Amino acid sequence: MTKLLIILTILSSFLANLETKTLKSDFIVTVAEEVNAPMNYPGELTMHGQCFKVEMFNIEAAYDGKTMYMYSSETDELTLSNPTEEELLESNPLLYAKALVPVCNIVERASQDGSQTIVTLTPKDPERLPDGTGRAASAEKGITKFVLRVRNSDLMPLSVEIKEGKKTSTLKMKEPKFVQGAKEAYVITPEKDTYVNDMRL
Repeated sequence: MTKLLIILTILSSFLANLETKTLKSDFIVTVAEEVNAPMNYPGELTMHGQCFKVEMFNIEAAYDGKTMYMYSSETDELTLSNPTEEELLESNPLLYAKALVPVCNIVERASQDGSQTIVTLTPKDPERLPDGTGRAASAEKGITKFVLRVRNSDLMPLSVEIKEGKKTSTLKMKEPKFVQGAKEAYVITPEKDTYVNDMRL
């Protein structure tokens, strides 16, 4: 019974952990569609609460709780914006997990060896997902399943899988860790010659 109660609180404990600790990890995103071969994209993530910094492709993104920073090394351009909820959720799947909780059925089960909890979220109503737009999502485009794997010993996120129509996106963490100490600055400071495109209101 005690083990069951622990498992049932894994998701809420994990989300609370992200509010108080800084998560750092390298990762690989794999995008697979029925008609195409899977594509793999490596990157790095730092996250604390809603704030995060991500590096992937030739793009660096950061969010400090108010401003979104998007830097392209190819064009040496930094874009500043006040992001919509939809843009934030698209940028960080761990934030999306938190937004999905109120509108999804949640099933938590232990892995075979008991070291991990697999949390599966399925929309109660696929047309009312929290995309920040208020639009109805079609079955072709809407998320049908969100699966999060969490290591029980330290509430570490290990992977996220999102099924959306015929596409499956998987984010696998590589040696994730929670770090203590100095708080990260979730901003991107432009170099002297970088073009800054400020779209904030």
